[in-house]
Formats: sequence, structure tokens, C-alpha cells
Amino acid sequence: MKVKDYIHERVEGGTMHMTLLDPAKQSPERAAEMASVAEGMGTDAIMVGGSTGVTQENLDATIVAIKRKVKVPVIYFPSGAHAISPYADALYFMSMLNSAALENVILQQVAAAPIVKRFGVEPLSMGYIVVEPGMKVGEVGKAKPIPRSEPGTAAAFALAAEYLGMGLVYLEAGSGAPQAVPEEMISLCKRTISIPLIVGGGIRDAETAARVRKAGADIVVTGTVVEDSDLGEDLRRLIQAAKGTS
Repeated sequence: MKVKDYIHERVEGGTMHMTLLDPAKQSPERAAEMASVAEGMGTDAIMVGGSTGVTQENLDATIVAIKRKVKVPVIYFPSGAHAISPYADALYFMSMLNSAALENVILQQVAAAPIVKRFGVEPLSMGYIVVEPGMKVGEVGKAKPIPRSEPGTAAAFALAAEYLGMGLVYLEAGSGAPQAVPEEMISLCKRTISIPLIVGGGIRDAETAARVRKAGADIVVTGTVVEDSDLGEDLRRLIQAAKGTS
């Protein structure tokens, strides 16, 4: 089954949870252990990527190690065309729609497209929208973050992504953000578009994960909390809350 079909099948049955692991933050072996634990707790896919420090070497090694340990899809969350792994099950072929740099809107994608085709990795087209505060990804991506007080602006970007033919929309508050994307913004985007809505950044506990799910996220992504936690019951409760299975 293609990863795109897997995602659509899962979101039809309820909210998904995805675990994001940064290959620059731990060894491939440790990443594989974390992925395996998260899979056992119910995560639906493993995303691999980071804003800085991702190299072809640590990316490939991390994805290969994770794939030895898990059965759920492993999706590359790219930071640019400089590192693309042939070992991923799929990658987000994404445009940072509110970047001030044309590089991040389309030029990196032009550079990456022939590589993705040559590798035969499944591309998942996605509109990537950075929301305040944006954190490191917003800084690196030269984003003009959507103000938290402007849900209508986020919804317009999301609808533009759908009308451009993109298959996913991702609202990103940024790794380590002090707050998740506002619930009103999530709800309005969900009501506005008909493609799956991914929400990440600032989701550190079960209560926040539940609010994001109830607001309308089809896919809830957690990363920093997984990397910083002891992979115990708090993480299990977060994943269950994100999926509505607690």
C-alpha cells in the first residue's frame, strides 16, 4: 500500500499520531529504539527530519536503523535538497508557503524532484505553513509566521494549498514552541479544506494533544517531547490522547 493511501485510510477512521525524530540529535541506534517504543505505544508513522544538522550520512543511517525495528511507514521530513534518502517509504514534497525566500517555496523542490524520481521514493505533496512563533524552522526557512490571532489567514493559505493540488496541509508552530497552534486556527482550517490537516509544534502533553485533536487535526505530530522523555507512560498517554483512544 502506498503511504498516501495508508494516511487516507487511517484518517478516515480517526486522528493519526506521528512521531518525529531528528537524525542530528541521537545515534541511529537510539532513534531506532525510540521509534520501536513509540510504535508499541500506538504511533502510526515515524517522521525523520530536522531544521539543521541533517546530512546524507546521518539521515540514511537513521532511516535504515529505524526500518529494521518498525513496521509503520517511515517518512522523510526534508530540510532541503542537500539530503534525500532512498531508504524512506515516502517523503513530504513540501513547499513552505509563507516563506519570504523563493528557495523554500519552489527552488529547493525543483532541485529535489529529479533525485526523488531517480530514487523512486513516494512523494507526498504538502503545503507547509509556519505559525507564530515558528522557532528554528521559521528562522531557517525565512518564514513570515502566521500571527496566532489570524486564523483566517492560515485558512486562506491552507485552501490555496488544496487548490494548487497539494494533498496535505501542515500547520507548524515550530519544534520546542511554548504553545501549540491555536485551536481556533486548527478548527477553521479543518472546516475550510477537504484534505488531511497535520498539526505539530508545542504539543508536549496529553492535554494539549487532546485539544489539538478535538480542534480538528487529522494528524498530530510530536517530536521534542519524544526526544526529551523517558519513553514512559506520559508518552503513551500523549499518543493515546492524540488518537482519541485513551
